[in-house]
Amino acid sequence: QVQLVESGGGLVQAGGSLRLSCAASGRTFGIYAMAWFRQAPGKEREFVAAISWSGSSTYYGDSVKGRFTISRDNAKNTVYLQMNSLKPEDTAVYYCARSSRVYGSGSYSRNEYDYWGQGTQVTVSS
Repeated sequence: QVQLVESGGGLVQAGGSLRLSCAASGRTFGIYAMAWFRQAPGKEREFVAAISWSGSSTYYGDSVKGRFTISRDNAKNTVYLQMNSLKPEDTAVYYCARSSRVYGSGSYSRNEYDYWGQGTQVTVSS
């Protein structure tokens, strides 16, 4: 069974930065694409970013392009989300997710991901 544990959330002022981490259990982390999603109160879960199994390809939601960067360290079984120039509308619970496809490139669709973390709260004050 795979466990994903997010950390790094918190309260930050608009314009500030945070780095989220997601640590995965198991030996096969390095062959699966990973992604970050977020969910604000009363809204559907939204795609934020994805990274291919090797880290060579990355994808971003339109609302975070140019501000957020996804990366991974397969030796540490960890995926990161660097968030810069944060805005109040970035406030949400952030979830990491593991793709169900071996050697995949990642996807915008929640349906591709079969393991999810418990989430970490990010709050951006104006």
